[in-house]
Amino acid sequence: MTTTWQHTTVLLTEAVDALLGDAGEDADTQTPMTYVDATFGRGGHSRLILSRMPKVAKLIAFDKDVEAIAEASAIEDARFSIRHEGFRHLGELPEGSITGVLMDLGISSPQIDNPDRGFSFRFDGPLDMRMDTTRGQSVAEWLATASVDQITEVVRDYGEERFAFPIAKAIVARRQERGPISSTADLAGIVANTVKTREPGKDPATRTFQALRIFINAELEELEQALEASLQVLQPGGRLVVISFHSLEDRIVKQFIAKHSKEVYDRRAPFAVPQPMKLKSLERIRPSDAEVAANPRARSAIMRVAERTAVLA
Repeated sequence: MTTTWQHTTVLLTEAVDALLGDAGEDADTQTPMTYVDATFGRGGHSRLILSRMPKVAKLIAFDKDVEAIAEASAIEDARFSIRHEGFRHLGELPEGSITGVLMDLGISSPQIDNPDRGFSFRFDGPLDMRMDTTRGQSVAEWLATASVDQITEVVRDYGEERFAFPIAKAIVARRQERGPISSTADLAGIVANTVKTREPGKDPATRTFQALRIFINAELEELEQALEASLQVLQPGGRLVVISFHSLEDRIVKQFIAKHSKEVYDRRAPFAVPQPMKLKSLERIRPSDAEVAANPRARSAIMRVAERTAVLA
């Protein structure tokens, strides 16, 4: 029997409202518009965008997950297209051609809940964690050869885990004693036996699994590349909407928007005309209490919205 994994899109209406602004389906415009859903997932944002954007507009989606690509194939709308690649490829779109970019950085519920994907410590499955299962190295393959120092660095930097060194030592010791770690249950057990204290209600393996997922998919590097690319592809007045789910992501987004929301002066030429700001920060939104109650996975979400200024670099 085939299991249908359900996903509830976080900040659905708020994100689409912020992306479209005044350019709703009833907008009196014949101006070509192109929007980007940079992380299609299971298509919640894309479907609402399609239902509300002007009829002359187009929507381009990106996703690395083959299951997301299969989900997208069910959308029968000539205005929609999807690319099987990560959103680091956003910069390949024509300069100044995009009206709005939406990035939902959260991992989808089907990815978490399907044991075969290896993202969750709650279900035993192969230790994979790749967003794109058609390419790249799995977590199990990386852990089979990584040194204590390499594992420590990843778990510490991407998981903000204060027990990173003892976790890394335990992983390598277990590998040397009994062979490669190939399942999520094995890894979760190693971490649980190593981390003796943890915040109430939080599994000891939470930070380690987060760190390995971020690392194996190069998530933070891809986010930085996509944000920079957004400056090139957005039209003046175009919207950038980013939903993040942990502090590492949100810090990158916050600092990026802040950096480009001010004029830049060249200290070596104090009388030179400053470089104009490239973005205008608009708002920061958190899920409502009602949304968090209905979908606890929304509790850590932060959405930041910015607008491309009239001057293109």
